[in-house]
Parts: sequence; structure tokens; C-alpha cells
Amino acid sequence: MKIRILILLSLIAISCKKEKQTIIETPKKQEKDTLEIALKTTSETPKTDTIVLSSKHKTNKILCDLDGDGKNETVEIVRSTKSDKSGLKITFGNGKRTDFLGLGNTVLAQGFDEIDWAGIFEKAPKGEMYWNNVNDDGEIMAEEEVKEEDKIKLPNDGIFIHAEESCGGGIIYIKKGKYEWIQQE
Repeated sequence: MKIRILILLSLIAISCKKEKQTIIETPKKQEKDTLEIALKTTSETPKTDTIVLSSKHKTNKILCDLDGDGKNETVEIVRSTKSDKSGLKITFGNGKRTDFLGLGNTVLAQGFDEIDWAGIFEKAPKGEMYWNNVNDDGEIMAEEEVKEEDKIKLPNDGIFIHAEESCGGGIIYIKKGKYEWIQQE
């Protein structure tokens, strides 16, 4: 069975001319929380990577409705055994897609490619008001310094990740089908 999957993935990679990276999931039978991931690129043969649920984080799984369809997404902190970097696995409640953030790839242009630093991992509830509280000079702003039009009322649930010691982090949410980041210090 494994050989058939590898042959199929090789044929797909050879015939695929897309420049965008695609992720294919094939559940492994032996381990409940493990997925085999094959990454396809234009000129390379598929590279396999094993993604496992993070054991480093006390809370490594939350449920929240990121897309507002009334079905909870499952958001897990996972680790790549190939890059040894952590990230988020977001499995949509409608079963139509799974997204990965981090795992060695820059997270939403924020300057980090994994989230081992996240000591707090929880749902940011829909309807709550948030804002980027760091100005262009890197200084933390109080709520009264933020213009009303710069405040964001979450349209759906978000993902709050935060470092306990340094008090840095942010909220990941979906706006018009795209992931967005709100800086929270």
C-alpha cells in the first residue's frame, strides 16, 4: 500500500506544473495523531514529512469557528519531524480543507516560522474588539492611543497565541477568506 501511494505521488509530482506548493495528506494507520505529508514542487520529487501533535505544549488543541460557517475548526499545535519546527494545523469543520501555518514557513509575514514560544494557545471569541498595539517604532500603545477605525471587531473566532514570559503574541483570524494577524504585546 505504501509503495502504491509513493508511486502515485511521484506521478503526480512529475505531471504537476504548478509553482505553488501543495500539501497532500495520507493518514498513517499506526499512529492516531500522525499524518504523512508529501510536498510537491515543480522540479523536485515529493519529499515526505511526518507531522505529529506537539507534546511540548500543555494545551495543543482548540476548537473555534474561524470561517463563520457554524462548524468548529480543529486547531492543533503540531511539529514537523523533518524540520523539527512547530506550527498550526487547521482542519476546517466542513471537511473541505486543512491549512498549515509555520513548520519552517514564515507565519503571516510576522518574522517567525514556528510557534514553540507560544505558552498561551486559546480561542479569541467572535465579536471581541482587538487592535495592533505596537506602533511603527516598536512601542506598545495603550487603548486610548489607538484610533477607533484601527480597532478590529472579530467577525468570527480567532486563534490567540502568546508568549507567557515576554508577553508577545497575537491573534490569527480570517478576513474575507484570508488569514490576518493582530499584534498583541
